[in-house]
Amino acid sequence: MQVNPEEISRILKEEIKAYSNQMEFTEAGSVIQVGDGIAQVHGLKNAMSGELLEFADGTTGMALNLDSDSIGVVILGSDAGIKEGDPVKLTGRMAEVPVGDGMLGRVVNALGEPIDGKGAIAPDGYRKIESQAPSVIMRREVERPLETGTKAIDALVPIGKGQRELIIGDRETGKTAIGIDAIINQKGKDVYCVYVGIGQKTSTMARIIKTLQETGAMEYTTVVMSGASESAPLQYIAPYAGCAIAEEWMYKGKDVLVIYDDLSKHAVAYRTISLLLGRPPGREAYPGDIFYLHSRLLERAASMSEEYGGGTLTALPIVETQGGDISAYIPTNIISITDGQIYLEANLFNNGVRPAINPGLSVSRVGGSAQIPAMRKLAGPVRIEFAQYKELSVFSQFGSDLDQDTLDRLEHGKRIMEVLKQVQYRPMSIENQVLVFYALSNRHFADVEVNRVRQFQNDFLKYVTSRHPEIKAEIKKTGNVTDELAKEIDSIISTVKDQYNYS
Repeated sequence: MQVNPEEISRILKEEIKAYSNQMEFTEAGSVIQVGDGIAQVHGLKNAMSGELLEFADGTTGMALNLDSDSIGVVILGSDAGIKEGDPVKLTGRMAEVPVGDGMLGRVVNALGEPIDGKGAIAPDGYRKIESQAPSVIMRREVERPLETGTKAIDALVPIGKGQRELIIGDRETGKTAIGIDAIINQKGKDVYCVYVGIGQKTSTMARIIKTLQETGAMEYTTVVMSGASESAPLQYIAPYAGCAIAEEWMYKGKDVLVIYDDLSKHAVAYRTISLLLGRPPGREAYPGDIFYLHSRLLERAASMSEEYGGGTLTALPIVETQGGDISAYIPTNIISITDGQIYLEANLFNNGVRPAINPGLSVSRVGGSAQIPAMRKLAGPVRIEFAQYKELSVFSQFGSDLDQDTLDRLEHGKRIMEVLKQVQYRPMSIENQVLVFYALSNRHFADVEVNRVRQFQNDFLKYVTSRHPEIKAEIKKTGNVTDELAKEIDSIISTVKDQYNYS
């Protein structure tokens, strides 16, 4: 065996050079109290707000209260294995979730861990759940429509890409259905979707996931689920986790839609955490920073300028009201943060008007500039006529003699109501919507009986799709209805009326 002294000398010199006498250490503290998903920890003077801590049994917690003598930690998981006196150490990391295309089609919990039984996720990377919202310089005007496929929204309360539009109403009025319809309608439009379920029943979430799978929407959707059985800390971080997943695509220049369902339960989860941490309660026992809880989340929705990739993140937060009271604390907070609201009314829902959107209390502050020209031109008068109908219908109940003009307006209003009705989970393309509102605006429904309006609408659209697909193609391409096209549509409507005996 040959020994090479030079080789041995070289190796020894490299080892000596690489040698470091610095000791690695982690700061450790101890649990002084635990219960209800909250731990009070002594020590850890260098802990940061929002930093992740690790308990002895491997459970993770997040530092929220930094008091002079202790730290209030919310436990992200079960606190069953944590007991008084257990050591706690800093991790130096903030809460983060896996992001990237590997998340598409998956159901994950608030920590980004898969819960759909499809194995591990191969992420492109990780992103902190809390991040700074894009600055004013990084944004551009909201000018492109995000089509939801719901006629009453796309015509009367339009949403633009990068907008924050609140969906608000009492329980069981169809709020979630509007969000799911919007996701289904993004099929083939190159829009990624994230649905965040906060405090929902597991059976409800299972039904939503089944609907998304059956309609093929799960291919471009990620579901973040933090159900009613989850702890308050996990419900608290769920929307931020969903937003981080969506932001990854937005910063890569993609269009993303996020549904937060719902933020009233999110506020309740945060109130629970705050009271357990001993923070002083304010109005309705909510902590003083309840407004900041949602503003820092919804401000992350944006339409990015071309220099920053040109991506968009559209947020549709959902809020539940009690007895139709939109002036309650949480609803008014979120109304002031968002760019408009879609108000669903229980009375309309119970009277068979579905979606139960009240156009009088619903508003979109930026979406009108994002509508295609044809829809903007046709939908404007419909909104005014609908408002007039609602007003006149109240007076007509007294049974007084009405002139012909008033009777005509009432009859037209009834047909508007019928046109705005739509079957759940069946979104309508924007070209079809333009055709329907063209027929409505030009009084082509006037001689059709009210109970046959929806049937006539369906027959008309089927006829155009099968016999004249070039009309829809032109509307999709130009976004306009030219005079020549209008004459052709008028002729088709007459043919359909004659053929199906609507005249």
